[in-house]
Amino acid sequence: MRLFSPLQALYIWPAYYPSRDVLRSVRRKAVAALFLTLLMVSVSSCGGGAEGADLTIYSARSEQLLGPLLERFEEETGMSVAIKYGGSGELVGTILEEGPKTPADLFFAQDAGALGAVANEGMFIGLPPELLTSVDSHYRAAGGQWVGISGRARSIVYNTDLVDPDELPRSIMDFTDERWKGRIGWPPTNASFQSFVTALRLVEGDAAARAWLEDIKANDARVYKNNSALVHAVGIGEIEVGFANHYYLYRFLDEEGPSFPAANYFPPDGDLGSLVNVAGAGILKTSGEQAKALQLIEYLLSEESQAYFAETTFEFPLVAGVPADSRLPALEPLRVPGLNLGDLKGVADTLDLMREVGMF
Repeated sequence: MRLFSPLQALYIWPAYYPSRDVLRSVRRKAVAALFLTLLMVSVSSCGGGAEGADLTIYSARSEQLLGPLLERFEEETGMSVAIKYGGSGELVGTILEEGPKTPADLFFAQDAGALGAVANEGMFIGLPPELLTSVDSHYRAAGGQWVGISGRARSIVYNTDLVDPDELPRSIMDFTDERWKGRIGWPPTNASFQSFVTALRLVEGDAAARAWLEDIKANDARVYKNNSALVHAVGIGEIEVGFANHYYLYRFLDEEGPSFPAANYFPPDGDLGSLVNVAGAGILKTSGEQAKALQLIEYLLSEESQAYFAETTFEFPLVAGVPADSRLPALEPLRVPGLNLGDLKGVADTLDLMREVGMF
């Protein structure tokens, strides 16, 4: 248990980032200073850096996921690593609040929007071209400030006992049809879902995004707190279809076997319903250990680590030559034409829209 200032708490709830107006206000030093004198807000968090470490990481990837890889890294390099774990929004808020005094050497985020928020403040160094080119240009920042480590696709998870796959539409936009009324689930406070809505705004425009949200809501979509709860609900038949990241289903199948009555559907032809986002990393300009931080990113992009993501978390490896799980489609057909993942940093406007629609 640790305490967070109200400034940090703004990034934690009700959703991924504060509204645009709040973000502008907290950037003003006087307002930030005032916030820091107010009553501290207590929230639970695991992890935390230790003095004397060779490298300090702020990680939005969980300890369960990242811990084994970092242990191997320490064993192979002799470096000691201190880690602060937390949600992406919480850590973005912490980094922006700490500014040039942040002890973080590297930020490992679970989506491009979080990386873009930090990059937009000019807080990342430019990564070397020889590292960047190991990952397709679609999965790294155009300016080289961050690089994707693993990929995750949005998908439609459906109950195989209740839904004929031939019934599923070719686009996520078509779930607004009344025949899906009462059959859908979604997780509005999930960061990946919010990144999807941001992509929807960028590709189709704000008016179309608003209409889609309102129509899905009017179709009595059930709200779930996270992807795991949503996939579980699909499996027990509480809902028939849900919008989630692809790998959550494979975790259920890995634990419960093929009897779990659910499957993933990836809308074709670069549809937003199959949007591929990335977990990725950037190195802080203020870090005194940039060379060591770069060594860690190189390790995360090694064949061994990429295979770990493919086999353990069922994510897409982003380095060529490392095979993905055989149940996954190829990455190339899932690309959304004209969408740059670096543009997903504009989540604040997305949250304003979702609040206006009454999603939280």
